[in-house]
Amino acid sequence: MIDVQAAPHAGLSAPSAWVARWAHLLRPGARVLDLACGSGRHAAWLAARGHAVLAVDRDAAAIAGLPSGVTGCVADLEQGTWPLAGEAPFDAIVVTNYLHRPLWPHLAAALAPGGVWLYETFAAGNETVGKPSRPDFLLRPGELLEVARTHGLRVIAYEDGVQEVPKTAFVQRLCAVREAAAAPDAATPARYRLDP
Repeated sequence: MIDVQAAPHAGLSAPSAWVARWAHLLRPGARVLDLACGSGRHAAWLAARGHAVLAVDRDAAAIAGLPSGVTGCVADLEQGTWPLAGEAPFDAIVVTNYLHRPLWPHLAAALAPGGVWLYETFAAGNETVGKPSRPDFLLRPGELLEVARTHGLRVIAYEDGVQEVPKTAFVQRLCAVREAAAAPDAATPARYRLDP
């Protein structure tokens, strides 16, 4: 098992246990998009593992504070056009604690064949224990599964429930991959190691 408490970047909290659990699926030196990166805890953690990370957030101060080795991009993801149009596809996309449904088609299109999509955010029911509480910011039951299927992604793992640590919250988590094009004579589907 990956030690998720291992050496977060100075001043940053440890990465999400979900992101750390499935990070072994990323190819070495993967090109990773950390969307709505906030303080950059995942960007820093992934960059320290040798990945090329593009961290995007609307908070210019957060982007300015990213550690060396992480490329930052200041963009308001909810206004205007998709800010990453023309970017090469990403080997992985990480999104935690953020939900803006209109971005899903852009994210799916930005994921390279063989790429990994790690998503974790708040779900319906969270309004009973804290914020966010507005339905616009909470996933409906099974919504991440539906998104993966709609965009042709293979679901590797999915959770929908209540977490107690670090605080009680209703969450959904998804690990999905965009299958690489199979050879016409391939008899067996790709296999993914479930245990790191």
